[in-house]
Amino acid sequence: MMTVQFVDPQGVQERQRWMAILAKAPVDSLKKAWDDFPGAQKPATTFLRAPEFGLTMVRGRAGSGGEPFNMGEMTVTRCTVRTADGVTGTAYIQGRDKERVVIAATLDAMMQSPQSRGDVARDVIEPLGDLIEELAQTEARKTAATKVDFFTMVRSREGK
Repeated sequence: MMTVQFVDPQGVQERQRWMAILAKAPVDSLKKAWDDFPGAQKPATTFLRAPEFGLTMVRGRAGSGGEPFNMGEMTVTRCTVRTADGVTGTAYIQGRDKERVVIAATLDAMMQSPQSRGDVARDVIEPLGDLIEELAQTEARKTAATKVDFFTMVRSREGK
């Protein structure tokens, strides 16, 4: 008989957060964080789904709130690994980078393991999250500096 496990919604939101960080992290920063992580704590993994490339449809909305439309396709790489203690990690990233997706999937599995979660969160996830936020703020400042305020003068019809 199959048992059904109900996932705590808070846990789902936490996993979505760290998976988003792993997917958005700059390549060099993710690889450096992985290389700097103590080797003794890195688990042995086997592939459930070896890294593979594919396409996914990107959808948009006209005017940010209108009808959805298919904007085009984007290349993604996906991978699923299982650690020696049976924890499964999955990752999807934009682009074609097998090494990066394997690192992200392994870190996802490590974040799900109570033994390694604290170390991975402290040494990898939080610093990468801070970096992503810093890069977003820098980009926002650059964008704000180019903002042009337009105004319209109302012509008076008096005197005609």
